[in-house]
This record gives sequence, C-alpha cells and structure tokens, in this order.
Amino acid sequence: MRFGIAVVPLTALALVATGCSAFEESGADPSDGVTVAAAFYPLAYVAERVAGDHAEVTLLTQPGTEPHDLELAVDETAEIAGADLVLFEHGFQPAVDDAVEQNAGGVPLDAAEVVGLLPAEESPEEHAEHEDEHEDEHDHGDVDPHFWQDPVRVADLGDAVADELAEIDPGHAEDYTANAAALRADLAALDELFTTGLADCARDTVVVSHDAFGYLEKYGVRIAPLVGLSPDAEPSPAVLGEVQELILDEGITTVFSEPLEPDLVAGLAADLDLATGSLDPIEGLTDSSSGEDYVSLMESNLAAIRAANECR
Repeated sequence: MRFGIAVVPLTALALVATGCSAFEESGADPSDGVTVAAAFYPLAYVAERVAGDHAEVTLLTQPGTEPHDLELAVDETAEIAGADLVLFEHGFQPAVDDAVEQNAGGVPLDAAEVVGLLPAEESPEEHAEHEDEHEDEHDHGDVDPHFWQDPVRVADLGDAVADELAEIDPGHAEDYTANAAALRADLAALDELFTTGLADCARDTVVVSHDAFGYLEKYGVRIAPLVGLSPDAEPSPAVLGEVQELILDEGITTVFSEPLEPDLVAGLAADLDLATGSLDPIEGLTDSSSGEDYVSLMESNLAAIRAANECR
C-alpha cells in the first residue's frame, strides 16, 4: 500500500505558520483538519498510516535528499511552526532539532524518546582515538538512530502517534487507535518474516557501506559496515583490511551499497571479485523507490540479504 505523503511546497507556507497550531492552544476547529510535519520518510509513513484521512502529513526531507544532511529553508521552518504535530528524532537531523526547539507551535513528538534506541557500536578508528583516555573521560553514550530497521519499534512509534493525535483531535481518537493497531499487525507480520527468513542461512554476515542496519542484528545477522553512523565518512585502511579478512574467512560473495550514498563498496568488490547489491536504509525516498513504501522496501532488503547469504 502506498500513501500520499505531501512534500513541503516552496511557496506561501508563511500562511500556514501563522494560521495553525495545536487545537488545544489555538482553539481551532478540528474539522479544519489536522496537520503533521514529519522530519523524514519512516516517520511520515507512520504518521500517514495512523492518521488515515484525518490529517495532512508533510514530509520535510524532499525525495532524493540525504536526511542526515538536511538544511531547512524558510518554508520548511514555517511548516514546523504551523503543524499541529511535529514528528522528529532528536539527534538525527540537527537542523530539525533547532527548528523544533525554536519554532514548533504544536506538539513535538521525539521518536528517540519513544522507541528505545540502541547504543551505537564504536568503530575501530573511533576506539583508537579514545584509547588513551581514562574511562570517565570516554563517552559511550552515543546511540544508533536507525530504529526503523526494527518493525516492532516502528509499531511502538505508531502507538505514540495515535495517542498524540487523539489528544489533538479527540473526535477521531478511536480511528487513530484502530489505525495504529492495524499498523502494528502489519509490522508484526514483517517482523516474523525477517525472523523466519534469516533463520537458516549459509552465512550470517552482511557487509554494508555505512552502519545503518544494526537493528537487523536482532534477527541473527552480523552487520559489518565500512564506516560508522556518518555516511559522509571514508573507510580507514585498517577497517578495509579487517573487512577484507572477514570476507575471505567467511566466504562472503556480496557487498552492499545504498541508493543515496557514495558507492564505498565498489573498490572492495573489484579487488575481491565480489558481487554488489543495494540495501535501502529507508531514511529517504528516491526515484528508484517510487511506488514503494516502508514495508515493501524492508521486504526488498530481506530478499537481497537472503540471496546474498544463501538462506533457505
């Protein structure tokens, strides 16, 4: 199923900024329609599924844009200011964090406070930078923001969105609750598909360009990234050497790049005569994902991993 998420128009949003806020604060009539500003695609998908026909969801990260690098224009800031609900993830897009703090007129919902983010694993080069520090000087508090690789966490966010929309628009509270339950059922089925689909494989390691797939390790796979959480980084010679050794030791045949990122795996694949594939981190929409949605993109990723790791 594909949902019609609106992208931010490039004109006249100042009217939205001055005209909309949470109903409880502005006294607006819920019949005028609820507006939701979602920072990037997985959040917009959840909002669309839960809101149904009762809200207009605007996607702040334009298709084809790398969400990590988002810089907000005046129009997008106005969209945040005017939305009844702003759905974002603190720490993932600093420009959005600043705009929410300074301009949000409605209810801000931080996905990071809902889903239980996992700690980020430190890369070898990052560890080397810190190895001379005392333990109390070394901060292990970083988290992995890519929670949407775990469908169960996405379902938890859907429940939180339903609760907030019910507060904003109590007349449709039952619909929001029912929509969130339907979303959870779909995501539970997706979770089970991953569990069974990756249960019996010839290999369990997946080599990826950047560390956007760590939440998939709940299904028994090992994610081996060339760079850490920042997709703009370059792999160090030490990491490339470790990954090459891992590939040879485990008989890995395929390495994966991403649609919106530089192809960091091409040289590795050429050097070791490996096949290349693509895993979509599902952070942002692309031309190639036209007609797809979160569930179908996750299913495509599962099929690619199953083929690469010879799962039965």
